[in-house]
Amino acid sequence: MKFTAEQIAGILEGEIVGNPNIEVYRLSKIEEGTEGSLTFLSNPKYTNFIYTTKASVTIVNDTFEPESPITTTLIKVADAYKAFSKLLEFYNQVKLNKSGIETPSFISKSAKYGENLYLGSFSYIGDNVVLGDNVKVYPGSFIGDNVNIGNNVIIFAGAKIYSETVIGNNCTIHSGTVIGADGFGYAPNEDGTYSKIPQIGNVIIEDFVDIGANSTIDRATLGSTIIRTGVKLDNQIQIAHNVEIGRNTVIAAQSGVAGSTKLGENCMVGGQVGIVGHLTIGNNVRIQAQSGVARNIKDNAVLQGTPTFEYSDYNKSYVHFKNLPKLVKEIEELKKQILNQKNGNNG
Repeated sequence: MKFTAEQIAGILEGEIVGNPNIEVYRLSKIEEGTEGSLTFLSNPKYTNFIYTTKASVTIVNDTFEPESPITTTLIKVADAYKAFSKLLEFYNQVKLNKSGIETPSFISKSAKYGENLYLGSFSYIGDNVVLGDNVKVYPGSFIGDNVNIGNNVIIFAGAKIYSETVIGNNCTIHSGTVIGADGFGYAPNEDGTYSKIPQIGNVIIEDFVDIGANSTIDRATLGSTIIRTGVKLDNQIQIAHNVEIGRNTVIAAQSGVAGSTKLGENCMVGGQVGIVGHLTIGNNVRIQAQSGVARNIKDNAVLQGTPTFEYSDYNKSYVHFKNLPKLVKEIEELKKQILNQKNGNNG
């Protein structure tokens, strides 16, 4: 896709200094700009690059005045960083604005879908599926029977949505994600084997949820695994059966939440955090990366460690953790001195 400086200035309501007809078709960092690229300058530390950049167009603050000759066309705006972010959003919308049904693909006769559907090739839509308006299903995706998906949902290539799943509006599900697989439910037998417990619940994902690549959200044993409105999940995350994640909670990559645990609203969970099952974690909780949570947590706690404890206590304790070999050596020396004193007194 190509855009002229004039078109970009129109989107951003900016002022052009240079060639309004110059075209750009890719984005770049200012220090890596090449002919045909668009970049921006907002941080003064990068100002020197505007005199050497090969980018065809550069978005700058309206207060910027070059002190040396430049070759790039400028678009002056009130806030270059916000303007560039707005342009990225616009670019992404244009890039993802696909529609139509590619072949080969399969749509059950009982399925229903709204306006402006995009269904990529080698995708499967099962019985009684309902898709809203502006749904994008990229190639190689699977949507099982009785799934209900709202408006403006993007399902990227290779995602698998098992039966009975409910997905709200304005959600994004990235490649390789599996939603609605069986929860990890087995009952031990006397002979040491295990019997599978049927997992007959479902997964409910509310509005404005983003789920990263290769994450897994298991269906409930009974009832629902629930991901509330505004939740953001990173890549490679495991959410077990009957878990509930509260509104606007964010979880970083490679974290796992075991069965029937409830996370509150507006929590922030770092990468590689493990949370055991059947816990209740309050609202506004912060859990640092690589922590292990094995107890209920009250609102507003900030935690670190395995098992976790208060973040401030962890930092104080860490001073001693790293000095343990030295402290042990000092204790051994003191024990020897005390022992020598005792032997001397006995003599």
